[in-house]
Amino acid sequence: MQTILGITLPFFALILCGGVAAHRRWLPPAAVPGLNVFVLYFALPCMLLRFGMRIPVRDLLDPAVLLLYAACTLAVVLVALRWAGARLPAPDAAFGALVAGFPNSGFIGVPLLAALLGDAAAGPVIVSLLVDLTLTSSLCIALAQQDKSDWRRLLLRPLTNPLPWAIAVGAALSALQWRLPGPVDTLVRMLGDAASPVALFTVGALLALSPPAHAGTQGVLPSVALKLLLHPALLWLVGNAAIALGISLDRHALVALTLAAALPSASNVTLLADRYGADAGRVARIVMISTVLAFLSFTVLAWNFGAATSGLK
Repeated sequence: MQTILGITLPFFALILCGGVAAHRRWLPPAAVPGLNVFVLYFALPCMLLRFGMRIPVRDLLDPAVLLLYAACTLAVVLVALRWAGARLPAPDAAFGALVAGFPNSGFIGVPLLAALLGDAAAGPVIVSLLVDLTLTSSLCIALAQQDKSDWRRLLLRPLTNPLPWAIAVGAALSALQWRLPGPVDTLVRMLGDAASPVALFTVGALLALSPPAHAGTQGVLPSVALKLLLHPALLWLVGNAAIALGISLDRHALVALTLAAALPSASNVTLLADRYGADAGRVARIVMISTVLAFLSFTVLAWNFGAATSGLK
């Protein structure tokens, strides 16, 4: 446990540092969008590109991992939508479902799980990120918009996100066994190394500056429970059932996927909720509570799996 805490504590402490800096106005609110742009368009794509270059394509885009994660995540989204029912307006129900099924794989998951399990764990986490950036997000945005949906724009939306492109370029370089030229490689490495600390700091700042919820705490705790409990439990149970049925699924990849699902909700869902007219304050509260509780729940789960030790259970 001490070894795992030595890895997880600094990650969550950086989130706390960002929150304190924004709350005390040491970090001006106007600076936070700039930090988010730096992470999303520069640092994080470089980090994903580097991981993509180092991981074999068969591990980076494993169809069994992709189908397992997509099926379980969609199941969590459907449960969240079923629970919301007539309790909430369509946009709030849709983004409540998204925040219940979309872990913070990019800002937290890839670097944290690589530190816990080794670089190979980044492959399944990147697969989960691709599913959430394309399928899960697009579905929930469509449900939020309903008749107002511009389907052409909705289908093209993932193409404007730099993260899938960075993953694709990294996979192509890995398949071709190409390496970046020296100066380019140095630049990509420098930006990639900045991704994790700046991203975590930015998550804390975004949470500290989140708007208040319009509907109070309605549906907040059930969404947190879906994210931190149901999502990882479902992946673990279905994944083990698939292995028992003879489906080719690496157990270490299953552990990485389960831990990715146990991460707190993605902070960028708050920005999406605000953009599409949902209660961004309510979504931010779910993200905040899941982030606080995940420090304990994720650490315990990682310890149970034997992460950061000589072997995985």
